Amino acid sequence: MFQILKPGDTIRFMRYAKPASFLSLFLVMLAIGIISVKGFNWGLDFTGGTLIEVGFEQPADLDQVRDVLTDNGFPGAIVQHFGSTKEVMARVAPLEGVKGEVIGQQILAALKTNIDQGVEMRRIEFVGPNVGAELAENGGLAIIVALACILLYVSMRFEWRLALGSVAALGHDVILTLGVFSLFQLEFDLTVLAAVLAVVGYSLNDTIVVFDRIRENFRRVRKGGPKEIVDISLTQTLSRTLITSGTTLFVLIALFLKGGAMIHGFATALLVGIFVGTYSSVYVASALAIALGISREHMIPVEIEKEGADQEPVV
Repeated sequence: MFQILKPGDTIRFMRYAKPASFLSLFLVMLAIGIISVKGFNWGLDFTGGTLIEVGFEQPADLDQVRDVLTDNGFPGAIVQHFGSTKEVMARVAPLEGVKGEVIGQQILAALKTNIDQGVEMRRIEFVGPNVGAELAENGGLAIIVALACILLYVSMRFEWRLALGSVAALGHDVILTLGVFSLFQLEFDLTVLAAVLAVVGYSLNDTIVVFDRIRENFRRVRKGGPKEIVDISLTQTLSRTLITSGTTLFVLIALFLKGGAMIHGFATALLVGIFVGTYSSVYVASALAIALGISREHMIPVEIEKEGADQEPVV
């Protein structure tokens, strides 16, 4: 019912494996260079800032509040309701040489001038970053350990050549997603970090589905070399990949366009990650496994002869 391609049609993906591999390597090196030069536009979760709570006489429009703060020199402010729709909490980045009290008065004056003369200041204080240096270091170590566990798991379930391909694909996806955020200096906060981790899970799931079909076809299809087997497997899973990625993209596009500023970075990271992850399952994970010499013998379990199996049974 959901078969997009006709049964028997095989797309020769691996015909373009070599140029695609060079393209992937170039993009990864370019992304690393961009990150090294430009760094990231860290959000308030990483930098800290000033927290202001204000009360309006009427229900506040958060988009209008964000626009006013942006126009008055506070771009990237985190604005949200608390308690009721008349209560608004805003977090703004610290300004060098400007005290938090002065920032609070500037924000209050801007809100009174542009939105509501009856705005009242409820609270103002400096808040530190949610992600400190120690937490960032522990998070990096956790990602390394997770990749090592994935490598071990795929090696045990499939084969070490496929395991290296899957880990390389995950690294490829994360680096390119981070490179896009660094290139365009998009704000990087905890929601973006969560999206990057979600990209890892999405990409790994897609790769495991492809690898499972590759292993099955190595055991079932008797004719053809590794490239032909991989092409058959990728073609057979293409319908599933297109349907899964397509339905996910519909949701993410809706979040990107209508989700608001709070989850804009989250949706952006996932949009980039899904495109990159779908590509890497074909031209990074599978292509690397072929380059490492995967063959039918690696996919077929070794038969262990039982003692006395060659003897005739005694009647």
